[in-house]
Amino acid sequence: MFPLRDTVQARSLPLMNWTLIAVNVLVFFMFLSGPHAEFWIERYALIPAQLFVNPTAWLTIFTSMFLHGGLFHLLGNMWALYIFGDNVEDRMGPVRFLIFYLLCGAAAALVHVLMNPGSMVPTVGASGAISGVMGAYLVLFPFARVITLVPLFFFPYFFEIPAIFFIGVWFAGQLVSAFMTSALAPPDVGGVAWWAHVGGFVAGMVLARLFIVRRPVRHFYADEYYPW
Repeated sequence: MFPLRDTVQARSLPLMNWTLIAVNVLVFFMFLSGPHAEFWIERYALIPAQLFVNPTAWLTIFTSMFLHGGLFHLLGNMWALYIFGDNVEDRMGPVRFLIFYLLCGAAAALVHVLMNPGSMVPTVGASGAISGVMGAYLVLFPFARVITLVPLFFFPYFFEIPAIFFIGVWFAGQLVSAFMTSALAPPDVGGVAWWAHVGGFVAGMVLARLFIVRRPVRHFYADEYYPW
């Protein structure tokens, strides 16, 4: 399933959401798409084992969430933030949304560290913070619909899937993958930081109501859409 857009129309311009997307894109093309990418990864990525021996390494909890390991990693994360972040910012306001985003990213990083305390594998990506945004979206807009592309037998089909189902299935997949990785994968082998996704998502659900500044209103859900 690939989400194309949601049907909730924001009441204000998501300036902070766009800013976060722009910063992530700029950091990638300025520092991580050239020959010195490995240097920046080693210096600013989160390495769980270093947090307990190097006090300055705690800053990488935040710097790592603006780094990405490849173009597809970046595009996947930014697309999810583009779809779900605008409505969450609409309910929180830009400054609160930024604080919320960073807190979810930090929570995701700490859960990853707790589950992999001795790992020397660098961890990068905004996935944990964006998982928190999706958790908040589920709390705030459970009955919104997500326009989703589902390829069946090489043919594209488009469905309006309730957010509670779409995000619920997504989270279940993250949780199963996290437990399977912990049980089967060697502790110091790279891969997807599933526990960071789980931690960020739970943090987003817990913190969402604390950051709302606008009264809930009746939301307009579009009846028509143009998937192209």
